[in-house]
Amino acid sequence: MPRSIWSGVISFGMVSIPVNLYTATQEKDIAFHLLHKSCGNRVKQLRWCPFHEEDVDWNDVVRGYEYARDQYVVLTDEDFEKLPLPSKHTIGLSAFVRSQEIDPIYYDKSYYLEPREGGAKPFALLMRVLEEKSLVGIAKIAIRNKEQLCALRPQDSTLVLETLYYPDEIRVEQGIEAAAIDVSKREIDLAMTLVDALSESFNPEQYHDDYRQAVMELIEAKLKGQEVVAPPAPPGKVIDLMAALRESVEAAKKQRTEQPRRGREERHERRKAS
Repeated sequence: MPRSIWSGVISFGMVSIPVNLYTATQEKDIAFHLLHKSCGNRVKQLRWCPFHEEDVDWNDVVRGYEYARDQYVVLTDEDFEKLPLPSKHTIGLSAFVRSQEIDPIYYDKSYYLEPREGGAKPFALLMRVLEEKSLVGIAKIAIRNKEQLCALRPQDSTLVLETLYYPDEIRVEQGIEAAAIDVSKREIDLAMTLVDALSESFNPEQYHDDYRQAVMELIEAKLKGQEVVAPPAPPGKVIDLMAALRESVEAAKKQRTEQPRRGREERHERRKAS
């Protein structure tokens, strides 16, 4: 069982639910070391003090806020512990909203919540109510030296805490006014046909990190002294939108008819292998 990264209580009216918080996701990026190009040795990244002209150990590093040019206020771990914030130890549910009301751009990171001793029944009660009402709970939590807005939602017989960005953390970019661009009814109908042909239930198991797989194959090829041929460049801008839509619809329909056959063949191969 992984170690919890936060312990506290969920405050639900006058009800307190003792919980632990665990990370729910794990990045699986391929790790690379930085090497000196001329000799191939690993490069050291030093914490360098230009005043003393020496490398600084982590134990001698403190955090400073620059309030004026080259002027800092130093904050220690003890200072952060003294912050008068209830969210350091309490997830106080202040509102309940429908998940559809939260734009996905606000979601940041996912965590699992687990009840501690004495919290199983109120934990299950909150989860059941959120499930039956199709609601998520809104609160705040102070974690990793930052107070974040968060949403609690039921998933797979537990509660998931999603940290949310604040409105002033969302970048508002001025893009093209898509609604003002003229699109013909035939183009809309073909695009809808294409969307219908590709519509299906979301199954995350069918998606894989092709980039990571390609990088590993590239590494293996270089270890064997093989040359890797780059794929052809994708086509440029679309000249005939209608033609591109028609070809896409035909390709999607063909893919849809071939999927069951490929699925049967894969299941047959798995049975043979077992």
